[in-house]
Amino acid sequence: MKSVDIVIIGSGLAALSLADRLSNDKNVIVLTKGKKYNSNSVRAQGGVAASMSEQDDWENHFRDTMVAGCNVNNHEAVELMVRQGPGFITKWIEEGLGFDRDRFGKILLGKEGAHGKRRILHAGGDATGNVVMEFLMNRLQGKVTIVESEMVLDLIVEEGNCCGVITSNDQNRISTFHANHVILATGGCGGLYEVTSNDETVTGDGIALAYRAGAKMVDLEFVQFHPTMLNTTSDISHGLISEAVRGEGAILITEKGKRVMKDIHPLEDLAPRDIVARVIQSEINNGNKVYLDISMIDNFETKFPTITSICQHATIDVKAKLLPVAPGAHFLMGGIKTNLSGLTTVKGLYAIGEVACTGVHGANRLASNSLLEGIVFSNMLANYLLNLKEETTLPLVSLRATGSVRFKVDQLPTKAEIRRLMTAYVGIERTEQGLVHAKQWIEQFELNSNQKLDITKISKQDVEKINMLTTCKLIIKSALERTESRGAHYRNDFPVADNEWINKQIIRQRSIMRDKQKVKTEVVK
Repeated sequence: MKSVDIVIIGSGLAALSLADRLSNDKNVIVLTKGKKYNSNSVRAQGGVAASMSEQDDWENHFRDTMVAGCNVNNHEAVELMVRQGPGFITKWIEEGLGFDRDRFGKILLGKEGAHGKRRILHAGGDATGNVVMEFLMNRLQGKVTIVESEMVLDLIVEEGNCCGVITSNDQNRISTFHANHVILATGGCGGLYEVTSNDETVTGDGIALAYRAGAKMVDLEFVQFHPTMLNTTSDISHGLISEAVRGEGAILITEKGKRVMKDIHPLEDLAPRDIVARVIQSEINNGNKVYLDISMIDNFETKFPTITSICQHATIDVKAKLLPVAPGAHFLMGGIKTNLSGLTTVKGLYAIGEVACTGVHGANRLASNSLLEGIVFSNMLANYLLNLKEETTLPLVSLRATGSVRFKVDQLPTKAEIRRLMTAYVGIERTEQGLVHAKQWIEQFELNSNQKLDITKISKQDVEKINMLTTCKLIIKSALERTESRGAHYRNDFPVADNEWINKQIIRQRSIMRDKQKVKTEVVK
């Protein structure tokens, strides 16, 4: 058994950003079930959204985030993110992180769907995530231990306090890590669907771990589908075609040349992702192929080297100027319920990044707010942990897993079967009938009694499938409970939320925020 101050589960942006802040004061270990570069953060093409220009401000970014999120957002979380984000990014720039600049040395700012201003910072063209992650990896060398191929099987909870984890490596060796603080930064759940932009390791593990430990979940019905995955067949995705491509003028068309988003939304091809995804899927369901026309973008290969490489691997010639696309599972807006400092409802357990839900994204994440979320809320948690006045080392109790696995291990379905189910019934469009069918299909694999299995006796492969089934059922339960269509949760049997009402609520909230700020200013004076 190993004992450390802090265990961080996951190796994406939120995890490493937190580790970087804590490394000088705490004994930190990072555990990841794959390799350290297996994360969605490394894959991020679009960039980081932040109001960095003189033509922009945090209130504009706030409004765009709220509109995209259909006002389901936690207003306080949104304000915190858009106000604090530029400061953290500026600090990284001063410390050597290089974002793309024009020939005069000014940082280039791109525009993406549902953004009213150009505020997307890129690095390496469309390789932003990779550049930022390399920056963090370099900073952590010699300071933080990153253990690869170490899958967390379960959290250890004693008397309501999370005090460690039980893991298994590639040699199936079981280990335990005792810690005062356990942080989940495992990413989302794109691997529950057939077509996804996510890394192959992202299968909803963090949600399942937290659920077994007794943590509360929120907004799990909100699963965002990115409109433009590079697709040559119905169930195979070759990679993501960043929204930044449409931000540079690319348009969606059918094979007959019809403008897909024309007259559908005022922002047309840069409409919120849920709308664009549903329209593209509708065209595909009607037998039409959809393409991204990039003919208006000069020097495409130079501006988008990562996408060009993806196309080359898929044997698609970018010089033909038409890229075949289809929607794919991309981002989970909901997750483990946390406060603004990352604390969950279980003492000693924290969550940051996509696996967490502060409510900052609402019903539909605004483009390029994901990296910003990871940066801001990892820093909020770092501030909390570094400012704890007293920290009592937990006693070395008899460590054991939560032991609440209730699935028939010898009858588990394949991953492919799970993904087909979720894609068909819990995907871009849903109905009560389909959701009930999916729920009942999963329940057939559950034990009929209160029998609890020893998770350390189950293979890593089966634990992953159990985690997938657990997260799937939680998403289905949430989707059944929300009897309306809002943002990324679209129910064919219920109407779409009133956008006019949403806009009025956003305007009202901005007025309240201004009044609060005025009061604060007057008090200071």
